[in-house]
Amino acid sequence: MGLSLDGLSSGLNTTELIKSLMQVEAIPQNILKNKVKSTQTMVSALQALNTKVADLADLTKKLAMPESLQLFSTSSSSDGVKATASAGANPGSLDVTVTKLAQGQIHVSEALTEWPGSTFDIKSADGTKSTSIVASSSSLDDVIKAVNASDSGVKAVKVATGDGTTFRVQFSSVETGATNGFTITKADGSTPEDLKVIRQAQDAELTLWSGTEAEQKVTSATNTFASLLPGVDITVSKVSSEPVTVSVARDTEASTKVASDLVDKLNDLFKFIAVNSAVSSGAGGATTGMIFTGDSTVRDVKQRVMEAVTAPIDGKSPSEVGISITKDGKLEFDAEKFAKVLAEDPARIDATLQTVSSRVSGTTSTLSDKYDGAITSRIKGQESMVSRLDTQILDWDRRLATREATLKRTYSALEVQLSKLNSQQSYMASQLSSLNAGAQN
Repeated sequence: MGLSLDGLSSGLNTTELIKSLMQVEAIPQNILKNKVKSTQTMVSALQALNTKVADLADLTKKLAMPESLQLFSTSSSSDGVKATASAGANPGSLDVTVTKLAQGQIHVSEALTEWPGSTFDIKSADGTKSTSIVASSSSLDDVIKAVNASDSGVKAVKVATGDGTTFRVQFSSVETGATNGFTITKADGSTPEDLKVIRQAQDAELTLWSGTEAEQKVTSATNTFASLLPGVDITVSKVSSEPVTVSVARDTEASTKVASDLVDKLNDLFKFIAVNSAVSSGAGGATTGMIFTGDSTVRDVKQRVMEAVTAPIDGKSPSEVGISITKDGKLEFDAEKFAKVLAEDPARIDATLQTVSSRVSGTTSTLSDKYDGAITSRIKGQESMVSRLDTQILDWDRRLATREATLKRTYSALEVQLSKLNSQQSYMASQLSSLNAGAQN
């Protein structure tokens, strides 16, 4: 950096003068910088909008599937019987009597210090599977380790007898059900005399329409009877002496919440657009717009989504089931009207929500598509503009640096010239003074 001494000859503060001149020269660059800031703000706002639209697309894609709206509640007259309903269920009831619970098989040995031998077989109850157990020794720990490492479907554990030296070994089937019963045989095919069956494997059993000519027994290897009714699983936990009534009904509360949440999600999008498109009035009648004010892309987003929601379905407005648009451009959900139609015509509710969800899903998926969606394209365009502006700003950096260097050289040369002129002036003044002095003598 060179040494600069302001105005030694001219008396001017050239540093401040050059600084002021450069501020004027930099006005075009500052305009570009402000444009970059406003464009980056637009990019951020569009990205936030795109996220909301994409989230709405994901939600409505799920809601457009028929099973997502088939919501049912279940009840039981006994706490020993529970039911769960899913897609495909239908309202109705069924009387069941729990006659058996599913259980696994358990064998227990006598008190032992070691296992009699180190090799034996575990066979399935139906004889289709046989697993040879080969322990590294006859110690109880090695035998138990070998059983638990096998794929026999049986687990073993030792239980202390209390005398400090002997243990009883318990063998249990991993899964419940009659088909998971098992036998243990020695290498010679005989059954160990010291092994007792204390619980036989069995299936859970229900009796339907008990005491009638239509009585029917149903079994399950577990305590859950899958799809006993279409879309309904029943799980039992205790035997009943009397029939238990299981009921399935349309879950009005859950279905209403689905519709309400959808309207809330849509209104969240519309509110975001409205807030960022607002125009405010200032002093003197001047108006100030927000980032989306007058933006055609954003306006198109709102219009297309709103049309997807409110357009008629088979000639009927969604407002007839409780989804309507207000005069200020918001959606309104009438829970009472929705529940009334749901009770009278659930198929219409399903069709309406599926159609609305499908249309919104298609619209929002197109708008937010990561490759050629309208919002995505707008974001890419704004990002390209920022890149171009940044290049122009860099060009201005070089241009201004050159201009500042030129001004410094110019004013430095001016000071040099003024210094020379001042020196000449002093010399001439000195000569004139000498001449005047000589003339007087």
